[in-house]
Amino acid sequence: MKAKYIIKDLVLVILGILSAGMGIKGFLLSSHFIDGGVTGISMLLADITGISTSIFIFVINVPFIILGYRKLGTQFGIKSALAIAGLSLCIAFIQFPDVTHDKLLTAVFGGFFIGVGIGLAMRGGAVLDGTEIAAVLVSKKTQVIKVSDFILILNVLIFTAALFLLGVEPALYSILTYLAASQMIDFILNGIEQYTGITIVSVKSEEIRIAIIETLGRGVTVYEGKSGYGKDGHINEPRDIIFTVATRLEIPSLKNVILQIDPKAFIVQQSIDDTTGGMLKKKALH
Repeated sequence: MKAKYIIKDLVLVILGILSAGMGIKGFLLSSHFIDGGVTGISMLLADITGISTSIFIFVINVPFIILGYRKLGTQFGIKSALAIAGLSLCIAFIQFPDVTHDKLLTAVFGGFFIGVGIGLAMRGGAVLDGTEIAAVLVSKKTQVIKVSDFILILNVLIFTAALFLLGVEPALYSILTYLAASQMIDFILNGIEQYTGITIVSVKSEEIRIAIIETLGRGVTVYEGKSGYGKDGHINEPRDIIFTVATRLEIPSLKNVILQIDPKAFIVQQSIDDTTGGMLKKKALH
């Protein structure tokens, strides 16, 4: 079983390397566009100095690999080191077709392939860009700057530098590349089945609970609560609160079932980045 997971991770990382290599070499390099993060810094420096992007990608990532090895574990550090080295070798030695010279297509599809590559590598337990490692560690240390804030600040600095060094148009197209890559990373990691937590407060909570389990095949958690609204302003009648998790494709049918039972039900939705355990898959209903 362990070997099965090792092979799966290896395949994901290799596919990630090839996809990112296609995005960088098959689209961005010939148009002098860049991506965000360490990859973007490497491409920017390569454009200025004439030194190969592959060298900068590996060299600049080395400190982040060491940090990841020390702070996030040996397995993660080794996987990421091999993945980043693989990306560098891929860019240096594998020939990719120069797909198009259309600037808009280059920006969008360059970002598409880079985002797919980074997302697949992350699913395989590695990273292709040390920015994510730095962001996680800074966030843990300061507990003030969030991971997304750190990445945003870094990329603002990178694209500001690109504005002066590459010109306005390449910098703007590079921002579009970064946005396309970010969307694909999110899609690869969360997928079309991104989970949403749903909290339901209703006087008909038992009927709703049964409907969710029997009709939709979803697990639920029931909290004991009390209504906080009354004519005298005091907490009154007890009320069960239902919590369940569904994919975003299932939300419309779930809400429809709930509102058919109780049109006045109070429904709250919240995004969930990840889930582990529990009855997330539909039960086989008979």
